[in-house]
Amino acid sequence: MVSSPLRSIRLRRRQSTVSCMGTVKAVAFDCDGVLADAGSSWAVIHSHFGTGDGTLLSAFLNKEITDEEFMRDDIRQWKEVQPKIHRDELFRCYSGVQLMEGARDVVSALQERGVHVVIISAGVDLFVSTIASMLNVDDWAANGFSYDDEGFLMDEGVCRVPAWNKGEMVEKLIRINGFDPSEVVSVGDSSMDLSMYVPGSRFIGFNPTREEAHSAFNSAEVPVVPGPNLRDIWSTLFNGEEFPAES
Repeated sequence: MVSSPLRSIRLRRRQSTVSCMGTVKAVAFDCDGVLADAGSSWAVIHSHFGTGDGTLLSAFLNKEITDEEFMRDDIRQWKEVQPKIHRDELFRCYSGVQLMEGARDVVSALQERGVHVVIISAGVDLFVSTIASMLNVDDWAANGFSYDDEGFLMDEGVCRVPAWNKGEMVEKLIRINGFDPSEVVSVGDSSMDLSMYVPGSRFIGFNPTREEAHSAFNSAEVPVVPGPNLRDIWSTLFNGEEFPAES
C-alpha cells in the first residue's frame, strides 16, 4: 500500500540544521507537469490501454462531476480493454517518465535552505510516490486506486486530494507545522492548482500548457514562469535572487 504522512496528522516538520532564510518556509509543488515532465499521470495509463476519449473531461473541468465519478469512469474504460489489471502493470506504465528539467536541483537547493518541500497532487499515487522518492521530498499526497487481496484493480478510485480543492492539503500543512500562510508558496501548472492558493499564501504558475490555465493565472494575478526549466522559479520565490551556483 502506497502511503504518505501528509494524509495523516502525523506529519511533522523536517528537522534541519540550516535556518530558513527569508520568509519562505514551505513550498508545495504539483507533480504532473511541474516536477515530472508528464502532462497527466492519468493520461499515461490511458495511453497504455489506448483509452481516454475525453467524454467526461469537459464535465470534470466544469465541476459537473466529482473526482470519484471521473476516476470511476477512467477505471471502467481500462477494464473494458483488460478486465484484470494488476497494480504492477499500472506501476510499469510510468517507467519512461522523466523529471522536469531542474526539478532535482530546485528541491535540493530549497532543502539546503531549510525549506520544507511537499508534493500535493491529484494524480496517481503510484507515480507521485516514485517522483517523491526520486527527489527525496519531505512529504506528499496524491490520489490512487483500491485493489483486491491479489493486487488487482477494483472499480473505485481513492480520492485523497480533490482536484478543485487542493487547498485542504495546504491548510493541513500550515496547521500541523505551525507555518504562517505568508511563509508558504504553492507551484502549479493548471487552473485547478490555483485551489492551493489559500488566503495569505503565495502561488507561482509554472509551465502552463492549456489556454484556460493562462487565463486563470492572469485573472488571479499570480506570477507565471513559462518553463520548462524549474530553476527559473527561483527569482520569483526569492525576490530576484539568482539560482545558487554549483559549488
